[in-house]
Amino acid sequence: LLEIMTELILLTEGIKFTWELSQLVPTVLDWVQSLGSLGAIAFISIYIIATIALVPGSVLTLGAGLLFGVVWGSVYVLVGAIVGETCAFLLGRYLLRNWVEQKISGERRFLALDRALNQSGLKIILLTRLSPIFPFSLLNYAFGITGISLKDYFLGSIGMIPMTVVYVYFGSLAGDLATIDTAS
Repeated sequence: LLEIMTELILLTEGIKFTWELSQLVPTVLDWVQSLGSLGAIAFISIYIIATIALVPGSVLTLGAGLLFGVVWGSVYVLVGAIVGETCAFLLGRYLLRNWVEQKISGERRFLALDRALNQSGLKIILLTRLSPIFPFSLLNYAFGITGISLKDYFLGSIGMIPMTVVYVYFGSLAGDLATIDTAS
C-alpha cells in the first residue's frame, strides 16, 4: 500500500523519481521505527535533509502518520518541514542565488508571485503553503531570492498545518488498514 501511495504522490507532484527512491522510503521508515524513541529525532533530521534536497515530502508525511500517529506525526513533520524550508530559504538567499535564479528565470508565475510578495508577503506565503499545487521544495529556494523578510516567510509557514495534518491522517489510515488484515 505504501509503495502504491508513494508512486501516486510522486506522479501528482509532477516530479519523476527513480524506482530506487520509492523503494528507499519504506526502508528508511523501517529504520526510523527500529530506533524506538530516537526515531522521532531521526525522522525530523531526514525530513530536514529531504526538504533541502528538493525531495517531495508528501511520502515522508504519509509515513509519519503510519509510524507516529496523527498528533505526533504532524508535530514531527511540521518541525522538519519548517527547519528544512528555512534552511532552503537561507541557502537560496545567500549561497545558491545564481542557481535558483537560473531555475526560475522566465517563469511567469514566479514573476507574478514576486510582485505580489513585495506587496503582501505574509499573506502570499500563507496562501502558497495552504495549497498543494505549489511546488513546496523549489519554492523554498525561490522565496529566498525575493524581497520577503525571513520573519514573514517563517510566520507564513503556519499555512502548512492543514495539509500536513491531512497527509499525516491519510498515512495513519494506511496503518489502520494494515491492522485490519491481521485482526481477522
